[in-house]
Amino acid sequence: MTEDGDPGLVDLLVEEQGWAPALPELEGMAADVVARGVAAAGVDAAAVQVCLLATNDAVIANLNRDHRGKPTPTNVLSWPTYDLAPAVDGAAPGLPPLDRESGERLFIGDVAIALETTSQEASDAGRPLKDHVIHLILHGVLHLLGYDHMRDGDAARMEEIERNVLAGLGLPDPYLEVDADTPCPED
Repeated sequence: MTEDGDPGLVDLLVEEQGWAPALPELEGMAADVVARGVAAAGVDAAAVQVCLLATNDAVIANLNRDHRGKPTPTNVLSWPTYDLAPAVDGAAPGLPPLDRESGERLFIGDVAIALETTSQEASDAGRPLKDHVIHLILHGVLHLLGYDHMRDGDAARMEEIERNVLAGLGLPDPYLEVDADTPCPED
């Protein structure tokens, strides 16, 4: 929370202590990525808040089991507060119900990311951990804003935003590097 009482864009909860040595800049990096992601989706970053849980495979496997019926670890999960998904494949999602007059941030949801799975995927793909984490946080935040990849048109729209934001950070297109052995974000 800032001195003026603003809770901030990202409420980071580091549950897995391995994150500190693996990625000591996680907090600042997460705030930057979330700000870029929400802005790319047409949302004012000063008007929203996201909770990011930096956890481990055991916790994320339990969350994955409880919320998706899949009792295995995954890289990233997200829980949007609002259903903003478009009815038409490839259409833009709706916008969260912002109330700028109140001056309070609107909580748009939670994102959880697992250190071990994310680290292994980055290693397997020959990517720096930081780059992969940036992509996964961005991916999770876009899910909070109604973007998805279950339908072809929706996937194309979501991936275009991801590519543009990542390019703005000087990072390569993660979808060009994906092969059968390197999983995409799963949430």
